[in-house]
Amino acid sequence: MTTPVLDPDLLKAFLAVAEHRSFTRAAQLLNRTQSAVSVQIRRLEERIGTKLFQRTRAGVALTAAGDELLVYARRLLDLNAEAIDVLRARKRDAVVRLGVMDDYGTIVIPPLLARFAQNHPEIRVEIETGLTATMPARLGEAYDLVIAMHPEGRGDGELLRREQAVWAAARTYRAEAQDTLPVALYPPGCLFRQWAADALDAAGRPWRLAFVSRTLAAVEAIAAEGLAITVVKAGTLPSRLRALSNGLPPLPAADIHLHRARNLSQPAALLADHLRLGISEPASHILT
Repeated sequence: MTTPVLDPDLLKAFLAVAEHRSFTRAAQLLNRTQSAVSVQIRRLEERIGTKLFQRTRAGVALTAAGDELLVYARRLLDLNAEAIDVLRARKRDAVVRLGVMDDYGTIVIPPLLARFAQNHPEIRVEIETGLTATMPARLGEAYDLVIAMHPEGRGDGELLRREQAVWAAARTYRAEAQDTLPVALYPPGCLFRQWAADALDAAGRPWRLAFVSRTLAAVEAIAAEGLAITVVKAGTLPSRLRALSNGLPPLPAADIHLHRARNLSQPAALLADHLRLGISEPASHILT
């Protein structure tokens, strides 16, 4: 014999009538008609096979069976609400927002996220790439985690890796043949733009800003066509470019830091630890 299922909607109607001792007040509370509430109570009584209410001159009273069901109805509805709250909270916590530099977001992070997804398929990672100078200030508001670039020896957060900035151009490009060096760089606020300008000016090397873009792919494409040189991290040097040194001033090194928002959720903390370990490992698989 199949055990009857106690429908939460029927239990809510039962609880409303039991607590207010009135079908009319219960109907008003539930925003239903009195006849609709009566139908729900009748269905519940048919499902469990016993009367739950008896009418008296004072209104509606619970039967002995109704008195017993009242305790279980409250527990079942409380448990139902608790389960929904927990699952909704889990769904909210299972989204992790990550901010990262364009080159790391394109080259370094994807394989790490692929491994993370295999072990934690329930966690969704939303990633935003771009200039990271202002991202740490928006932790908690826009990001749970940020992987940002800082001048060597400066910046807060956890040091993950040190990257050397290098000049890069197409493999056949000859910088020494250019009277005025064309340079492809990123918008103001990017450390590489500042370092490139400062280094060339200090060396007295004539140069011009030939191309500006926020995206690594666009800057790389211009350099790969031999239209300009650019600045990249040695650890993420694109395969179609080569590092340049002859006749060009040296560039500083950069520190890659991991920044965490306060009161991280467990999913965000798991991703932070995974990225910390993955990025801190030797990057020989990235170098060209």
